[in-house]
Amino acid sequence: MNTSVSILAEIPEDLHESLKSYLDSHPDWDQDRIFAAALSLFLLQNGDSSTPEASQNYRRAARVYLETLFQTPE
Repeated sequence: MNTSVSILAEIPEDLHESLKSYLDSHPDWDQDRIFAAALSLFLLQNGDSSTPEASQNYRRAARVYLETLFQTPE
């Protein structure tokens, strides 16, 4: 099964204001980097690694999370 994922999401106003405030005070971060970190962390916290495929997906999410956190400004 091939699943297509497209993200267009509305977020609560309070979260939007928090995001804007964070971005204002952390110029080395951008919206895409924050969403990648947040989504990969969610998948790490809620995923499982009970099958080989699930384990591979877990490692992929972990790699994205760590790369996103430790990314240096260009």
